[in-house]
Amino acid sequence: MTHRPLPRSCAVPSGDDLHSVCRNAQRLWERQRQFAAALLDPAMPVPPGLLGPDGKPATRRFDVYRNNVVAGLVEALKASFPAVLRIVGDAFFAAMARIYVALEPPKSPVMLDYGSTFADFVQTFEPAGGLPYLADVARIERAWLEAYHAAEAPVADLALLGALDSRSLADMRLTLHPSVRVVRSAFPAIQIWLMNVDSGVPVPIDMLRGGEHAFIVRTVADVEVRRVTAGSATFVEGLATGASVAQATRQALGDDRDFDLAPALVELFAVHAISGWRVAEDAVAMPIARCA
Repeated sequence: MTHRPLPRSCAVPSGDDLHSVCRNAQRLWERQRQFAAALLDPAMPVPPGLLGPDGKPATRRFDVYRNNVVAGLVEALKASFPAVLRIVGDAFFAAMARIYVALEPPKSPVMLDYGSTFADFVQTFEPAGGLPYLADVARIERAWLEAYHAAEAPVADLALLGALDSRSLADMRLTLHPSVRVVRSAFPAIQIWLMNVDSGVPVPIDMLRGGEHAFIVRTVADVEVRRVTAGSATFVEGLATGASVAQATRQALGDDRDFDLAPALVELFAVHAISGWRVAEDAVAMPIARCA
């Protein structure tokens, strides 16, 4: 078979050509970096080489584009965190969000992914220091959003557990539904969130009454946010890390000596939070009896 050389457009560069390709790639990367940095920092000048029809730096055009990009990201955050927006007001939220946008630009073209670190930012945002519960409200909102868009999964039937003995139950590792989330708070964050979404009506809250732990799951089509005990929250977190039922129970009892395994398991199955289980490390997941 006769060997045919690659076309010039497909040939692998070598020598001086390779150095030229690398230099061009480096220049392109640097221009993209400068463009992205200037896009989110109004103090930076127009990126070099960005010219208008008159051959001069396109300052006004770039400013309009920059403002539209930032405004779009701020609006995306408003849509994702409506309770936080209602609590602090539009002006405060917009100012806070603009700082976040500058510090945390999108890493994905999927806007659903944007804002995953917003709650952590809120917790360290000094002007919001007078609202110590605000970050936890943001965490609940983010968990709700993630649960709503989580992948579909089958639902395990509680009746199938009846065929297992107690030893098998202790060694069992439950598979949580992809929508399951847990948010812990030292404040009544669930009540605050409920008051500030949809048609909720704000009322005085005793901040000293203790915290609330949220269990979030998408039950069939709707997302539920449930108050759970510290023990139940720990139990679910243990299951999420791959702990067996016995291991997760010990963890829960260490956090809450009143934790009761039986009702906790029943509730998890009742809200479709379990999609399957396995009894041993090398076992195949148990069959699923029905789908959500």
